[in-house]
Amino acid sequence: MTILARSRSPRSEPADFDIRDYVDGAAAFYGATANVIMQLSLAPVGYGVAESRVHSGSIMRHPVKRTRTTLTYLSVALMGTDEDRAAFRAAVDSVHRHVRSTPESPVKYNAFDRNLQLWVAACLYWGSVDVMRRLHGPTDDEIADLFYTYAHHLGTTLQVPRDMWPADRAAFDTYWSTHLPRTSIDPTIKTYFDGLLDLRMLPTPLRLPFARFHRWYTTGLLPEHLRDQMGMRWTERDEHRLNRLMRTTGSVVSRLPRPIRNFPFNATLADMRRRQRKGKPLV
Repeated sequence: MTILARSRSPRSEPADFDIRDYVDGAAAFYGATANVIMQLSLAPVGYGVAESRVHSGSIMRHPVKRTRTTLTYLSVALMGTDEDRAAFRAAVDSVHRHVRSTPESPVKYNAFDRNLQLWVAACLYWGSVDVMRRLHGPTDDEIADLFYTYAHHLGTTLQVPRDMWPADRAAFDTYWSTHLPRTSIDPTIKTYFDGLLDLRMLPTPLRLPFARFHRWYTTGLLPEHLRDQMGMRWTERDEHRLNRLMRTTGSVVSRLPRPIRNFPFNATLADMRRRQRKGKPLV
């Protein structure tokens, strides 16, 4: 998920801000695994996923279902109505009730911990801005501020109160620089990450052609701190190649009609609403 770097008149009012003009589905391809690694590198979040007894939500067991749920969450948070967000929050809560540590867990966690949910939302925001910059170049300050304010929905669609979201981008930078060094990757979580990076959830005919490329570009989208923890190697040549690839992608995507740029988020939002009308589970 990201926003397109498109300038707007300084006289524009926030009411003119339409998030659909800035949602770019290309980032779902590039940024997904890096963002999961960032989120789960905070030990309580990582073990909450690794030890989860809700197997229906495991990406390693049900990759299509889990991917759909994650994309739906992002589409509802960013493009949905308040009613959509309330419905999806209730559905997520019904699953999160089962995600809590046991006496045997190496760290304590609870999926309703608002500080952990804030970290997840912060990773989604930071990752979106990073991918935006790589795809489309720098964004002007006005649009960056508007998007940052709007991005609080990434947390409030969970259980994060509005006033927990850092007040502005400077406050967010302080939050990020304080919390990122607290992340760590132990052998248990690294094994889980290696499975994601190598696409072990996919059938062999799909995995073999893409796994190496997937690991490579995901490595480049991780903060250096986490690359070091994973023992990953990344060179200046790699950085140059990745930036060239993403700039080329961004140049192509920016010329597409908005409904195509918004895919798959517009599709998962429509699917969520269809499921709700028919009384089907949302997650």
